[in-house]
Amino acid sequence: MTTLSFYLVFFCFSSQFVGTTQSVTIEEFQGFNFSHSEFIFVGFPVIYEYRRLLSLPFFTAYILVLVGNSLLIYVIRIMESLHSPMYILICGLAVVDIVVATVIIPNMLLSFLFDWNDISLASCLTQMFFTHFLSSVESTILLAMALDRYVAICYPLHYARILNSAMFLRLLLFTVIRSGSIMFVLVALAGSLSFCGSNVIHHCYCDHMALVSLACGNTDKNNAMGLAVIICFVGIDICVIVFSYMKILNVVLRRAAGEDRWKAFHTCGTHLIVIMCFYLIGTVTFLSRNLNIQIPTDINTFLGVMYIVLPASVNPIIYGVRTKEIRNRILKMFNTRVNRELTVQVAIVDV
Repeated sequence: MTTLSFYLVFFCFSSQFVGTTQSVTIEEFQGFNFSHSEFIFVGFPVIYEYRRLLSLPFFTAYILVLVGNSLLIYVIRIMESLHSPMYILICGLAVVDIVVATVIIPNMLLSFLFDWNDISLASCLTQMFFTHFLSSVESTILLAMALDRYVAICYPLHYARILNSAMFLRLLLFTVIRSGSIMFVLVALAGSLSFCGSNVIHHCYCDHMALVSLACGNTDKNNAMGLAVIICFVGIDICVIVFSYMKILNVVLRRAAGEDRWKAFHTCGTHLIVIMCFYLIGTVTFLSRNLNIQIPTDINTFLGVMYIVLPASVNPIIYGVRTKEIRNRILKMFNTRVNRELTVQVAIVDV
């Protein structure tokens, strides 16, 4: 009887132990293999209840981006005198600004106004690629514009020989290969991660580190790739740009006098301030999560959006309205339209 009782107790204990072990093993197995395929954007959690009011400034900024850059493209296209390397680069910059703003702002507005906050992983990775790819293309265009001015001012006799159609083709290939390959690897590494924890992206668009921070596996490769992007596009490009403008200022200040010196210093200074804002904001938003820099979510999201919207809004002013040839053409275009309307009104009154 005692032996029978012992076997019964042992059997019950063993069954309970095996059942518990199997339960834990199955739960761990399911948790390890599960990965979110849908994500939710929550960009401004502190002021989330005012998200519909947030749509107004971003909608206004988007309209300014579309109108300003479209006008700039139109003026450069219709004026044959502006079909030079510098203005072609400005036109390319305007196209990039329109496209990159269109990649993120319409989705943001839909999220703020209609609570369309969810996005699939595939769509998130696609948005991530185009956002970072176009930003890196903009960096390359700014680099090319600085080098163009450097050659034009420091080596004017060799300008036509250096900046020809063959050079533009090489620049295009360099831009596509460098930006495309680096951003493809960046996005591919992010897409290989498992997201078994939260599926809430604390951003208004699919930023690289905002998504990677949700991963439940090892993200060392992603962090290293993020640093490589900063070194490649900020560390290299900004050094070349600053060097070019310093050389330009040195040459102009030696040759010019009086008011011309002030104009050169003001122009170069304005360009450098806008460029430094672009790179500084981009670096902060890209490295804040990578280096565990504690920045409030709302501020980090705002900086991430301004990194896209601010340059796209001010570039038509800096490189368009402040350029004499473009400004004169825009004024002439509007004056012609006004005179035409006045003529029509006078004709109607006479009739």
